[in-house]
Amino acid sequence: MKKAIIIGATSGIGRELAKLLMENGYKVGITGRRGELLDEIKKENPNAYSVKLLDVTDTKNAIEKLDELVSELGGMDVLILSSGIGDMNENLDFTIEKRTIDTNVIGFTCVADWAFNYFEKQNYGHLVGISSVGGLRGSRQAPAYNATKAYQINYLEGLRQKATNLKMPIFVTDIRPGLVDTAMAKGEGLFWVMPLNRVTQQIFRAIKRQKKVAYVTKRWRIIAFISKHLPKFIYDKM
Repeated sequence: MKKAIIIGATSGIGRELAKLLMENGYKVGITGRRGELLDEIKKENPNAYSVKLLDVTDTKNAIEKLDELVSELGGMDVLILSSGIGDMNENLDFTIEKRTIDTNVIGFTCVADWAFNYFEKQNYGHLVGISSVGGLRGSRQAPAYNATKAYQINYLEGLRQKATNLKMPIFVTDIRPGLVDTAMAKGEGLFWVMPLNRVTQQIFRAIKRQKKVAYVTKRWRIIAFISKHLPKFIYDKM
């Protein structure tokens, strides 16, 4: 039986992926900051889930808890990093920016490094990061969110390059969702908001195929292409 750990499984994409992995025969370790929500998931199938309460911004404690979780699961084949946050912040409230950076950069890096080092020691593994289409360009409405997602995209690429140079079967998948019907989709007049179930099904297929980069849903590849190639003088006026 394969073992997977999901960082940020209390809601949204992480929670749905936990259920999907369980339904496909995985033993799943679920983590998050809200214990009552983790317990709700575990009650659905107590034998399939192991629970660990942790906050990725408390890096020392997070690593200790992850070590415990791997021991309880009896190993780890896949780690999915789905703990990102983001808020609209046109007024540049630094409290909001710092909270985003602490989670999406500091916490993300801590867990990604821990997972990669674990996989290197066991000579195989699969690291999956949930970044965002938003990481392709900056945003006046959520500057820290888009910037931290750009960081994640580049960090995952660096780890993928590292795995290639190690010549080990360590796979690194960058999942880039567009707008998904979760609490993370904020703002008015949102475009192409995708159903959560459809998104997680496509993420699961990308994981099984060990894809390097996957846009979900697939139509967001069009937006990504336009975004990357839109001239700066036009983008700056948006």
